[in-house]
Amino acid sequence: MRSGVPQSFSDVGLCYIITNMYYTYILKSSIDETKYIGHTSDLKKRLKDHNQHQSKYTSTKAPYTLIWYCAFLTKDKAVAFEKYLKSSSGFAFANKRLI
Repeated sequence: MRSGVPQSFSDVGLCYIITNMYYTYILKSSIDETKYIGHTSDLKKRLKDHNQHQSKYTSTKAPYTLIWYCAFLTKDKAVAFEKYLKSSSGFAFANKRLI
């Protein structure tokens, strides 16, 4: 055993494992390269839904490719970041720093 190295999560005080994350994501259409910003708690399912025309807004521009995502601990933070990315300053930030 090395000195100062935790042997388990309980040694560092972590009392739970995160199982439910919320995601803000950016998709790009393969049809016309437009981007779509959204949030979800199940990223794989949501991408599948978009590509199977289950979302009314994105159904005409499928298929989509996931080009960026970020995980959050709370839904409120994921929704707030989605809202920011859809604002004019958030749009500029996303284009300069994220994609």
